[in-house]
Amino acid sequence: MRMMKKLMFLAPFLLPAVARGQDEYKEGYDELIAAQGDYAYAFDFFTTSMLWTVIAAALVFLMHLGFASLEAGLTQRKNTVNILFKNCFIIAIGVVTYALIGFNTHYPGDFNGWFSLGGPIGDLNADGGDTFGYGGLDLAMTGYGDFIFQAMFAATAATIVSGAVAERVKLPTFMIFATLLVGLWYPVVGSWHWGGGWLGGLNGGNGFKDFAGSAVVHAFGGFAALACVLVLGPRAGKYTADGIKPILPSNLPLAAIGVFLLFFGWFGFNGGSVLSANPGPLGLVFTTTTLAACTGALGAMIMSWITLKKPDLSMTLNGFLAGLVGITANADIVSTNGAMIIGLIAGALVVLSVLFFDKIKIDDPVGAISVHGICGIWGILAAAIFEVVPEGGEKQFGIGGQLVGVLAVAAAAFIFSFVVFFILKLVMGVRVSAEEEAEGLDVAEHGSPAYSYTE
Repeated sequence: MRMMKKLMFLAPFLLPAVARGQDEYKEGYDELIAAQGDYAYAFDFFTTSMLWTVIAAALVFLMHLGFASLEAGLTQRKNTVNILFKNCFIIAIGVVTYALIGFNTHYPGDFNGWFSLGGPIGDLNADGGDTFGYGGLDLAMTGYGDFIFQAMFAATAATIVSGAVAERVKLPTFMIFATLLVGLWYPVVGSWHWGGGWLGGLNGGNGFKDFAGSAVVHAFGGFAALACVLVLGPRAGKYTADGIKPILPSNLPLAAIGVFLLFFGWFGFNGGSVLSANPGPLGLVFTTTTLAACTGALGAMIMSWITLKKPDLSMTLNGFLAGLVGITANADIVSTNGAMIIGLIAGALVVLSVLFFDKIKIDDPVGAISVHGICGIWGILAAAIFEVVPEGGEKQFGIGGQLVGVLAVAAAAFIFSFVVFFILKLVMGVRVSAEEEAEGLDVAEHGSPAYSYTE
């Protein structure tokens, strides 16, 4: 009661100040709206879209925790620190190099369609950070929103390689390779598609369809990984005269956590690629992404049960990821039924691919080549197969154009990675010694085990 009396006494003095604050706020808001020009009517949509973009960027960032957990869980515990250190380095160097050179190489503007080396990002708010001036309604975000979302993508390609070369690669060699891959070659190849490059002329001029990166992120990383694994060779003791000797994962619960983190982050990966908060495509993309992931897991469960005679958890986990990679190219143009078929095939395909690579003695501890490389190709082709054509409309994307595009991306990633990694092998070596591999990279490379055992 005493407080109420004090407030009533002060009201005549406080209300004018509140009113002045409201007037100043309204004046500032009116100026902000006026600055939008022809887009003033859609300012609320712009604000919502920009908010969704940075949330999506945060979700994609979370995927790096997923990759770290998955890789650590599927490998031996004596290499856990090494796995986590590489993942720390990749996100750090990926974002920094993307700011220094990658973003303006990825999106060079008017260029020859193949290569244009860019510089630092500079002031991306120079043309008005709170207006539609950066990208209009189709790219409803500021320059900094665009940068931070794409920067989160950039490191993913090198993270894919990290899992495939785990448990036997030299740390300094990997760090140099990862810097060149994510800092230079990923944005160059990405500019062929997302930067307005030559892939836009495929499919009769309709352009190469890769909605969120089945090719330019996942197949790129998968075939870069394949090249490195070929140069590096398999882990000691994996392939013997008596056949394949399984090297068991250290922590399947951690691997499962990693996959579900990746699944969660993929809502930002695909959902953010709508590039706005447009409710129609955003809802569709969330739904197709989820359905493909779930049928991917089911496809892997079924295929692993058939081929291995037991339901395999690690295959099922990779089945989720296979479905997600498969839908990433086409999430905005397929039906829900199409999404389920795409995921189901991807889940079955990843099991067969993992078994195939093991049979030909290509050692990939986490199945990255199969998940990202093989299922990345499938996702690109599926865009043409399952594209929904409106009544009276025509099909935009043909198998031929899609195949040319994804093979070009895969070949570019493979050749660059093989050449660079082979040169690094000649100059400084790419593989730790047999003694260091047996001891574990945590102690050999870092001088510290991941787990302390005390009584």
